[in-house]
Order: sequence, then structure tokens, then C-alpha cells
Amino acid sequence: MEPIIQSLGFKAKTELEDFITDKLQGIKYDKIIKTEVTLFLGPDSDPANKVCEIRLHIPGNDLFAKRNAEFFEPAVNECIDVLQREVKQLREKQIDRRQADATAIQDALMSGGVEEND
Repeated sequence: MEPIIQSLGFKAKTELEDFITDKLQGIKYDKIIKTEVTLFLGPDSDPANKVCEIRLHIPGNDLFAKRNAEFFEPAVNECIDVLQREVKQLREKQIDRRQADATAIQDALMSGGVEEND
């Protein structure tokens, strides 16, 4: 899926857009509906004035990361790292939930299936 890349106040080079697209390929999650990347310049007084925001649209709550750095590439890398950790936590939570559901079903079957009549 192609991400939507917006650069506010400047025109992003093709190399930067390709870099972002390649980095986003590292996030492996099949429920991502849409990916939005926003790049903009912060206040000039701040040396780390390049800001990157990435939003992953997924069912339920969206995942979002915002980082700033002296250049866009490190900001993108930091955002990707944060989102990869969030996706990993989300997957682990889903797995735990499925295992808990399976255990509850198994317990219900075991307790309900063994009834003795006198």
C-alpha cells in the first residue's frame, strides 16, 4: 500500500519519499488500512526543526508517532521505531486476548460437558 506523504511548506524530493516508503515497508501488520506521513518545518530557532508525523489507520484506535530532528531521515527512523514497538504491543495484546478466550472456552466445555445424573 502506498503511503500518503504530505510536505507542508516545501516540496519533498523523490529520494525522501522513496526513503519513507522503504522504511514503512518494515512495519508488518496486515490490518493497516491507510498510512499518512506529514513532514513540516518547525520554528527556525530550534536546530531540530524538521518534524515528521506518521499515522497508521487501523481498526479501532489509530497508531501515531511524531518526532523532530535536524534532518527528516532521522525523524522518520524514530517514528518508524516507535510505530514498530506499538504494532508489536498490539499484536501481543491480541494474542493474549485470543489465548484467554480459548482458555475460557475450554474451561466452559470441560465444566459443562461433564455432568452426572443420579
